[in-house]
Amino acid sequence: MKLDRKDLLGLRDLSREETELILNTAIPMKDVIGRDIKKVPTLRGKAMVTVFYENSTRTRTSFELAGKYLSADTVNLSVSTSSVQKGESLRDTIKTIEVMGFDLIVMRHAMSGTPHYVARNTRMRVINAGDGANEHPTQALLDMYTIKEKKGTLEGLKVAIVGDILHSRVARSNIYGLSKFGCDIRVVGPATLMPPGVEKLGVKSYYSLDEAIDGVDVINILRIQRERQASGLFPSLDEYAQLYMLSPQTLARAKDDVLVLHPGPINRGVEISSELADSTQALINEQVTNGVAIRMALLFLMMGGGRDEITY
Repeated sequence: MKLDRKDLLGLRDLSREETELILNTAIPMKDVIGRDIKKVPTLRGKAMVTVFYENSTRTRTSFELAGKYLSADTVNLSVSTSSVQKGESLRDTIKTIEVMGFDLIVMRHAMSGTPHYVARNTRMRVINAGDGANEHPTQALLDMYTIKEKKGTLEGLKVAIVGDILHSRVARSNIYGLSKFGCDIRVVGPATLMPPGVEKLGVKSYYSLDEAIDGVDVINILRIQRERQASGLFPSLDEYAQLYMLSPQTLARAKDDVLVLHPGPINRGVEISSELADSTQALINEQVTNGVAIRMALLFLMMGGGRDEITY
């Protein structure tokens, strides 16, 4: 089975059926991760490259590992030591990579829309690993997989997304993905970190944490980007923590079995307390494992693996 599209650039235009295909394909992929020998020949002879213009630990490493588990030849282009530093244009960099014979490129870039530009100018398949403040589709997919794995369904759940909604590509992709399953999505944070007109995305906006998490099934906490503090969008990290930090005590208004997600890296004592981060309610480490499974599923579906080959 394959995705009936050349590229995965975001969840906004991904259908519910395509989303379910990816989530369901990740289930046997997670089984592979749990084996003593984590290797299947599904994508032998295929080649992929990761190109990250922004720093990353989880996303880049999990994509590389996903490719290797599926036996694809995997290369990481280090932008800091590439010809980009000599002034090579993005288009020329992509063309150089393409003529080397790569089948798929995974790209992260600080400018929104860059993977879309690349997709229009290459025969390679393109996966968006995060573009500016636009989307981060694979993070949302792994979040959705984690929720479905624990809750058994995504249908109609109440989900609160907490923090810097304005700059968060994770928030946008989660909103686009979860809305396909009829979720009650709430966003909460300081007014200065809330996008104007965010309600047009079909969500409810709050400025009070207590009100936002009342009766929710899932809380997805966003990283506070410390570099934004210099812009004066909130007075201090201490004040932010007083109003919006999640801890075991602040969870009292949520459901007893509420799930706590965080895309990482976490700022302990700012958006989440150490006590909560290390508790069984927080699924931060499971999200990382599920991220490998989701990215394996995408590579498998986009580079032509046959479903029967998963079990080899």
